[in-house]
Amino acid sequence: MNERYEYVPHRLLRRRVRDIASGAEGELMAVINENVSHSPAHQRWVELAYIRGASGREFTTAVENVAPAYDRPQTAAGRRDLGSA
Repeated sequence: MNERYEYVPHRLLRRRVRDIASGAEGELMAVINENVSHSPAHQRWVELAYIRGASGREFTTAVENVAPAYDRPQTAAGRRDLGSA
């Protein structure tokens, strides 16, 4: 490939997600397979997720770090007694 990047489909595009590495949340704007090498002879491709935070600024993380924002494990302090509902 001569291109330095290509867009990759992802099931969470345009949804609220969480970067599990940093804990930051935002909207998944794109997933891009990007060539991060500096030499055409030794190409290195990585999949990066572009997330737009509440401030409007985007940040990147490895696509493996992206999880739905609602898929947060509960802590003892965050649990509520829902009874037998």
